[in-house]
Amino acid sequence: MAGLPAPRRSPLSRLTNMPVPHKNKTFATFLASIFGGLGLHRFYLRGRKDVWAWLHFSTAPVSLLVIFFGANRPLMFLAGLFLISVLSGFLEALVLGLTSDEKWDAAYNLNSRQKSASNWPLAVLLVLTMGIGVTALIAVIARSFDLLFTGGSFG
Repeated sequence: MAGLPAPRRSPLSRLTNMPVPHKNKTFATFLASIFGGLGLHRFYLRGRKDVWAWLHFSTAPVSLLVIFFGANRPLMFLAGLFLISVLSGFLEALVLGLTSDEKWDAAYNLNSRQKSASNWPLAVLLVLTMGIGVTALIAVIARSFDLLFTGGSFG
């Protein structure tokens, strides 16, 4: 529109156009694989305001309190919340690692000036995550059935 002055930009609006740090997909997948039970990958990707990250993080102290006060129960059931958090960390690592680079950049690197380019370390990490995660899941299922149906007579 002719005759109208150009809108003034506030100092805050200049800050929003600044490039943000580039978030590496391989590092986020590594964090989810190793520290997924604590939610460190979610803190890395979304910051301290992420409710799901705090939920992941809170499962460890809650499980420790339950273990401390529930001495005569099987450890697997006492630490069940943390086990669920760890297993979901493995699943989240697979989801993060298998996201295409274009979708990754659109979701986490929108104002970053770099483009993601996944290489073979991510593929090796995904294979290891899949192997460890599936082994852990099978172990949890087997031990749960042992405790539920035989009372823990096989271990």
